Amino acid sequence: MNFTSFLQDKRLTILLSGEIDHHAAREIMSALTAKIDVYLPSYCELDFGAVTFMDSSGIAIVIHTLRAMNELEGKLRLTHVPPQPMKVLLASGIQKLVAVSQERSPA
Repeated sequence: MNFTSFLQDKRLTILLSGEIDHHAAREIMSALTAKIDVYLPSYCELDFGAVTFMDSSGIAIVIHTLRAMNELEGKLRLTHVPPQPMKVLLASGIQKLVAVSQERSPA
């Protein structure tokens, strides 16, 4: 699992890629927390466009990121979610807590 991030106007975008499973989840959560702590964004977008596989560990990553953004009174959005990760997310009901779409967010 790799990711790239960039910040523009207090909007942190994190482009996730590869597989999200229990082996990668702890490292991803730690790295995401570090980015949020450094940049203090008001908006965070997790872009799943290049994620090839995700198990329930991805839900833990989303909840962890949501909690970090809630502490900042910020917003979280999940975008460009491929079909397989989307099934995992929707089965969890995460869409009741955070916006989830297969499209990228507007600039």
